[in-house]
Amino acid sequence: MRKTLLAAATAAALAPLAAHATDGYFSHGYGMKAKGRAGASTAMTTDAFGGAVNPATMAFAGDRLDLGLDWFRPDRSAKREGSAGGTGFLDGAAEGNETENFFIPEFGYNKMLRPDLSLGITVYGNGGMNTDYPSGQLDQGVCQGGAPNGVRVNLLCGSGNLGVDLSQLIFAPTLGWKFNPNHSVGISPLVAYQRFKAYGLDAFSAISSDPANLTNRGHDDAWGFGARVGYFGQLTPTIAVGVGYSTKIDMEQFDKYKGLFAEQGDFDIPENYNVGVAFKPTPKLTIAADYQRILYNKVKSVGNPSTVPGCTPTFPAGPGVGDACLGASGSSIGFGWQNVDVFKLGIEYEWSSSLMLRAGYNKSDNPIQASDVTFNILAPGVIEEHITLGFTYNLSKTTELTMAYMHAFENSVSGPANNPYFPVGGTETLTMSEDSLGIAFGWKF
Repeated sequence: MRKTLLAAATAAALAPLAAHATDGYFSHGYGMKAKGRAGASTAMTTDAFGGAVNPATMAFAGDRLDLGLDWFRPDRSAKREGSAGGTGFLDGAAEGNETENFFIPEFGYNKMLRPDLSLGITVYGNGGMNTDYPSGQLDQGVCQGGAPNGVRVNLLCGSGNLGVDLSQLIFAPTLGWKFNPNHSVGISPLVAYQRFKAYGLDAFSAISSDPANLTNRGHDDAWGFGARVGYFGQLTPTIAVGVGYSTKIDMEQFDKYKGLFAEQGDFDIPENYNVGVAFKPTPKLTIAADYQRILYNKVKSVGNPSTVPGCTPTFPAGPGVGDACLGASGSSIGFGWQNVDVFKLGIEYEWSSSLMLRAGYNKSDNPIQASDVTFNILAPGVIEEHITLGFTYNLSKTTELTMAYMHAFENSVSGPANNPYFPVGGTETLTMSEDSLGIAFGWKF
């Protein structure tokens, strides 16, 4: 078992990281069982993924190992209409799907050290964002305010493909303690790894505090630390409740992109909290509901408005002058993401002693306002509604197979293309939908 555990942990940690966006840029759920319930898991004790949601649930999860992989496919696009005073000279449309498929690993292990004390680890893809738009929509000469010159550039007037790639992986060693037979608390120190790259943004050099570290630098990575705490209570035989809270994860700076993100490349993972209840109206049926709030607006590189004044462009190649220029201070240009409220409703039905069926619905706020659409061509996390299906089949008394499917309905956000740093005019629209399908195996021992 020790060799199996080490191999599984290594595979999860070294698997290619994937980028995904569902509730903002957080995943809609953690663990394949939770994903089948649309993410509702704060008051559920069915797997070893408490470190991602509510560490206290691990004290009730028993001895187990969970290992899974989720295939994720987003469909993202952007378009601009009626630009340049209605002439349409800077109109364009593109799908950001040059990279289509992503694979998200998950791993959880839990061991009961005593009947009232558990120790485990959860390894999970926290979230991310990816866009990859082809070039060729606009003419470089028109972008620069002159006559067409035949050189084709991307939607934001830069050279080559346009996009970003952000991935986050979190290691959460977890301690759970039952302070009486029906109640527990837990804590998970969070060790986070993230990597990022951006490309095709050279037209923004004029408003960057450090144009040499703005775009086309390849992947950069960063480590950071935070903590998650939680409470779980089995109030009655049919009602359970849970609460989880995660601090902001303080990340190292992206040195290669300190001319893009506020505070010289800072990109922390936002503070978030969740509460949940699980109700069993019958012995075979469980209804779980969660509420989650993600405080994107408290991370300056994410939450600062993209329209904040205070940067004087230096054409053509920068650097821009002023505290609001890209990458400068805590008041510099960001993506304008707002805090979001997420509501998750899931059901489990025990069809037979071998088969558990699941379904769920997830409703999230869209964090992007109309005034920030231009910059969010890079990060169109506009999804609001998801539905999910899933099941667990017991292969034996100690082994189980779980699968989950998610569809995020297409959603669009439009806004005027009058950002003061890219005033092309007209209307810009971001659109996104998503699908995922995952499989996981669980071992009880």
